[in-house]
Amino acid sequence: MTISLQVLYPASDEATFDYDYYVETHLPLIEEHWGELIETVEASRGLAGGPDVPPPYLLIATITFPNDDALNTAMGEKGSVIIDDVANFTNIRPQILVGELLMN
Repeated sequence: MTISLQVLYPASDEATFDYDYYVETHLPLIEEHWGELIETVEASRGLAGGPDVPPPYLLIATITFPNDDALNTAMGEKGSVIIDDVANFTNIRPQILVGELLMN
């Protein structure tokens, strides 16, 4: 069963987000520390929440894992480096959603 980890960065007037750092440093850090544990990594920059509506999220990252064990290993033993890096590109406390992929 494929497990997804979604990391959502809510938009707000006070929010800051360094997209260049995220792409050039944070995503490679994920690959370096979790590469053998993950299946895919995708990041979507929010553009809109509908016609003439600002995006509710600045960015949503989706990382898929082959199973719970891989996710637990990533979030446990290997998670601190990834989590500690968040402060280097945003002041947002991300929301997390762990789910089961229904279609693959």
